[in-house]
Amino acid sequence: MRLYSWNVNGWRAACRKGLRDWVDKVKPDLLCIQESKANPATMGPEESRLDGYSSCWAVAERPGYSGVATFCKGADCLAHPGLGIDRFDAEGRVVVTDCGDFDLYNVYFPNGKKDSERLAFKLDFYAAFLERINQQVAAGRPVVFCGDVNTAHRPIDLARPKENQRISGFLPEERACLDLWEQHGWVDSFRHFHPDAARYSWWSQRTDARSRDIGWRLDYFWVHQSLLPRLQDAGIATEVTGSDHCPVWLEIQ
Repeated sequence: MRLYSWNVNGWRAACRKGLRDWVDKVKPDLLCIQESKANPATMGPEESRLDGYSSCWAVAERPGYSGVATFCKGADCLAHPGLGIDRFDAEGRVVVTDCGDFDLYNVYFPNGKKDSERLAFKLDFYAAFLERINQQVAAGRPVVFCGDVNTAHRPIDLARPKENQRISGFLPEERACLDLWEQHGWVDSFRHFHPDAARYSWWSQRTDARSRDIGWRLDYFWVHQSLLPRLQDAGIATEVTGSDHCPVWLEIQ
């Protein structure tokens, strides 16, 4: 099973830039989209669909903001939006999909750059999310989660770590949250297969950073350690354009 995750920075814009052609080419079994900035209820039926896929959307209360969508090949997605926590679900940040013997969380984690209030919101989201997935594992239900985490975990995960130590996205308190994930048995699948690779999934559009590969690795597939024997590979599709992020992928039995 090949799973893809992509922050498209606007569903409509990504479709205009070739998203459907890319899907036809790679044929993911599941595709997790973040930052859709769209509501299927306000789009035409053809505008919000992918041929051969069913979908579940989480929509923010604020129009044109945030949003995630999960597309499942074939039959209807056994999926639902939200964590069941109103302050987070109002921003349309999570879709949970039943993948048979594990659940897949498609997550657009908050950005903390705006101010201290948004940074606190981001850290609260990290804590609530970890509590939720740990509860699921304790109840015997394995979890994979993916999406734009909005934090580069280690110095290898961004091109200029020294210059960004005081910038949200690489703050010590944000990185400590990802350390805590590891302590609780969660594994960064890309790092599992590529421990020394300096690869990025996001580049600033303001400075032509992509052409110079001055980027950050903000997009991940994390799996519970109980699923490690089923992992086959993980990667970053840096060749795919159409957003300031590129897709990341996971292959799992």
